[in-house]
Amino acid sequence: MRGLLVANPAATTTTRKVRDVLVRALSSELKLDVAETERRGHARDLAAQAAADGVDVVVTLGGDGTVNEAANGLLQRGPGPDVPALAVVPGGSTNVFSRALGRSRDPVEATGEIMDSLRAGRTRLVSLGTVSARTGETEDWSAPRWFVFAAGMGFDADVISRVEAQRARGRRSTGALYVRAGVNAFLLGRDRRRPPMTLQLPGEPPVDGLFLALVSNVSPWSYLGARPIVPSPEASFDTGLDVFAMGRVGVARMLHHLRQTMSARPDARGRGVHRWHDLGQLTLTAARPQGWQVDGDHLGTATALRVRSVPEALRVVV
Repeated sequence: MRGLLVANPAATTTTRKVRDVLVRALSSELKLDVAETERRGHARDLAAQAAADGVDVVVTLGGDGTVNEAANGLLQRGPGPDVPALAVVPGGSTNVFSRALGRSRDPVEATGEIMDSLRAGRTRLVSLGTVSARTGETEDWSAPRWFVFAAGMGFDADVISRVEAQRARGRRSTGALYVRAGVNAFLLGRDRRRPPMTLQLPGEPPVDGLFLALVSNVSPWSYLGARPIVPSPEASFDTGLDVFAMGRVGVARMLHHLRQTMSARPDARGRGVHRWHDLGQLTLTAARPQGWQVDGDHLGTATALRVRSVPEALRVVV
């Protein structure tokens, strides 16, 4: 089997020494080429070329952003039987997609698991989502972008933007950094007081007055350190998309719902909470530009998002 390892040298939790160990191990099962990413979007280009070259499996070593880019490259021409399989070695700070596949959090152990799966031929097709954005007053939509575990508009994208700004100044990505960014975004932001978003499902009345909308393809949605955050417990690779949205709430109510999503049996409900399960498509619009994110990467601002579920979109090594 031919394989390509796409490694992000800036990944949070791996070193070159660890990468070299993984390369030697994977080379025992694959005719392996190795490529390091050099810029944002490079993993997408490398994976697209691997698909064009007929590579059998693309292995990512990095965080969720690297996984997202690789998936977008593999699916550049859409799903199909000739698309290489994707294997994921966790190298970031959160690694939501890798954990959703049941991979060990340790990159060396995860590589051993992948090798066992390659020998046994263990793969599966997973559903993914696509999202298109409208960024101005025109009716033009961006080309669809794939996401593997989550997309969102509003509050969560604001938090991610604040974290990315801190990381650009040299701060490490930690749970504490996300907590501080979340507190600042909630207390200082205007959107929870004047919620600008509306969610529209086909054939149903619109739901307006939202300041947060999380679209999930798996559960948990994310992690705070080792603790899962589970706004949509039923989200799964085997179903459509789940949405967790919130309207105007105060500090006490927000903390209550956050505790619900992090409890041993998460089931956040109550005033201000809206949930949907197994959706095929949805549209989010905003009265003023809102930040939006895909798989934990902030992608700027938009006035609308169009989101769709794509069943059995990508083959992954499990």
